[in-house]
Amino acid sequence: MYRREWRKASLPTCAGCSDAGCSASGQGRIIHRPGDSPLTTGIHVAHPLRMEVEVLELRTKHPFVIARGGQSDHRTVWVRLIDGDGLEGWGEAAPSKFYGETPDSVIAALKVYSALLPDDPFKLEEAERAWEAKLRGNAAARAALSSALHDLVGKRLGVPIYRLWGLDPCMAPRSTFTIGLDAPERIKAKVQEAEEFPILKVKLGTDRDLEILRAIRDATDKELRVDANCGWTVKRALRMLPILDEFGVTVLEQPLPPQDHDGLAAITAQADIPVIADESCLTTVDIPPLVGKVDGINIKLAKCGGLREALRMIAVARAHGLMVMVGCMIESSLGITAAAQVTPLVDIVDLDGAALLSDDPFVGARIDGGQVTLPSEPGLGVRRR
Repeated sequence: MYRREWRKASLPTCAGCSDAGCSASGQGRIIHRPGDSPLTTGIHVAHPLRMEVEVLELRTKHPFVIARGGQSDHRTVWVRLIDGDGLEGWGEAAPSKFYGETPDSVIAALKVYSALLPDDPFKLEEAERAWEAKLRGNAAARAALSSALHDLVGKRLGVPIYRLWGLDPCMAPRSTFTIGLDAPERIKAKVQEAEEFPILKVKLGTDRDLEILRAIRDATDKELRVDANCGWTVKRALRMLPILDEFGVTVLEQPLPPQDHDGLAAITAQADIPVIADESCLTTVDIPPLVGKVDGINIKLAKCGGLREALRMIAVARAHGLMVMVGCMIESSLGITAAAQVTPLVDIVDLDGAALLSDDPFVGARIDGGQVTLPSEPGLGVRRR
């Protein structure tokens, strides 16, 4: 699929956005209490905020392996911000050692940030700037706080976050489902398990990439997108381009190490499919150096540090004519639902982190059949399973 065809081809087919069953209908109402004036309805603020933190033990159905390794057991951090009325905002930190974070470092960072919780949860921009100024890095920790604060604000107003931003959830593209590295027979079994998903994302970046693609194609004729997770050289990537074309691959994600911008440019110049930067693009400042060298960027809350920064990245990428993808780590539906709030604004969605789990502790956004469905409840709309 050529780049110019992407936006048209990736638009979702939402069966009746005006139907009662659609996630765009039946939105949460603004809370009204007796005596409230129209200007203050639902915006009573109770402070100070306090924070509670809990480590979540998650396990994938299969070992999730990419070019730089993998495992089945994953630990994330559940953050709850609680106001004076007992209303809670929730967020999840999904740390990655690749970006210098662990559950322990997240907890340590949250202790620092806890001294800077806003006196007014509606001060979203101010809060996120204060956290970053106090302790840079620690993007996953800050993303959890950002999600929790947005969740609390949405609950205060009685509306989902995407509605606060004026977004139509029916505009979200379909999500991919990822097939991790494995032996050919197990890969085929994983493809069968993913029968409901129309688009597969295939992990590559090994010396067995051709064998992996053959195993996938032996099992399915679905649309394929691939992610080499920095595992190729320029020479290897250029050799792989005609092979990707042969197997009908439609997207190539992060073929090279993060800093090899010139190499990415050489590959993009030769590729007929979009080349997307993931590990090369963490925050807004990384976007301008990539202009003309890739076709798009992949935004993850655990890389960029929060929902406000994700929105800025989308705006800057669009201003430079780049495609936008939103992705995830291995995380529960809590973290996935936070990332899913921006899906109506992007071209490519890869939010299968919770779908890969054997036991998701939360209920929130879904990707049944690949279709992103956002909750209609206020805030993130997430609840415990």
